[in-house]
Amino acid sequence: MNMTPEKNLALMHTAYNALQSGDLDAAAEMLTENFLANVPGIPDPLRGREVWKLGAQSMLEGFPDLQIQVEDMFGVDDKVAVRVHFRGTHQGTFQGIWATQRPVSFRSIELYRLEGDKIAEEWVAPDLMSLLQQISAAPAH
Repeated sequence: MNMTPEKNLALMHTAYNALQSGDLDAAAEMLTENFLANVPGIPDPLRGREVWKLGAQSMLEGFPDLQIQVEDMFGVDDKVAVRVHFRGTHQGTFQGIWATQRPVSFRSIELYRLEGDKIAEEWVAPDLMSLLQQISAAPAH
């Protein structure tokens, strides 16, 4: 099935909305069975829907009020590029850091490859340094 860039963009908007609403099962259903996640700091891609769900779940546990604002999204052929802004409150443990109740704001640049009507691969570059600074023990100045 050949997808147009417009259909790919619509699928990605639907996926981000499912993630923000906390419907990880619906979001995972939009991934191919052999989905690949290319994540900073990990040399080889992570594989599968369940691995993606674990990562998304850890974000939502740390920031249950996570708001996702897509600032730019465009597609060419089977690829979609996204510039996204995340905001939330650190209300749960994240990356081993206990809840601080601090507001957080960070951005990510994300690239997706689609196969048919599913998301097959992602390359994500979230600004985790900024996020971790916002929730670290020393308050930001």
